[in-house]
Amino acid sequence: MSPNTGSGSKESPDPGVVVTPKVSDPWTVEKVLATIHPEAPAETSSSPIPFFHVLERLKTGKREGWRRFGINRGESIADHMYRMSLMTLLCPPSLAPKLDLNKCMKMCLIHDMAESIVGDITPVDGVPKPEKSRREAETMDYISKNLLGKVYGGLAGQEIRAIWQEYEDSKTLDSQFVHDIDKMELLLQMVEYEKRVDKRLDLGEFAYVATRVVLPETQEWAKEILKERDEFWGPKPHVHGEAGVNGGVGEDTTKDQDAYYSK
Repeated sequence: MSPNTGSGSKESPDPGVVVTPKVSDPWTVEKVLATIHPEAPAETSSSPIPFFHVLERLKTGKREGWRRFGINRGESIADHMYRMSLMTLLCPPSLAPKLDLNKCMKMCLIHDMAESIVGDITPVDGVPKPEKSRREAETMDYISKNLLGKVYGGLAGQEIRAIWQEYEDSKTLDSQFVHDIDKMELLLQMVEYEKRVDKRLDLGEFAYVATRVVLPETQEWAKEILKERDEFWGPKPHVHGEAGVNGGVGEDTTKDQDAYYSK
């Protein structure tokens, strides 16, 4: 008998698995909080501990795009943001003096924070971009006000909310760099998964994001990754997402990607 079961009882669920709930429309933070077991984090606390507990959901929440390709135990949202933050330390020297790299690192660690409640919405999930933005903004308001509003004068919450909004608006050079790093991290993971299974999995659909990298320095990184990928695949046919429909990506998927990554 399993140590987690008793006579006539079902096996206990894996405590390391946290599934983002699907709630009825209209989506609200409150509906998601009502599903959290055993209880939602305490609000209006002067302690940061409830916020720390919410961050755990970024460790357990998976990057959903890979699941469509059978990668069910892939990277978490926190994994993605961690590598992004370290990548900022290797910012090309021609670009680094123009940036606030300390803020960029914070932005990397904050930009997907709303997914702790919203979950990772992908281009093919059928959620319109304005609705995705609404859900994430509502979540960041909940985090910055309900969880952090009374913590140390609320200053940390205000900073987190402001940095997240700067990323969303994507008007500053700092935010554009972090958007590029976000796409670069995805390209790296794409190639790493393909190599790990020795060409048995073609993730070329995700190469589309290389077309959305905007800064010359990070464009060079993207070109290098795509070159590495082509050398790996060699003569074996493979999808070139950077070429859209002409590269073997479905027309509907390409339209979804265009809408998702539009400003």
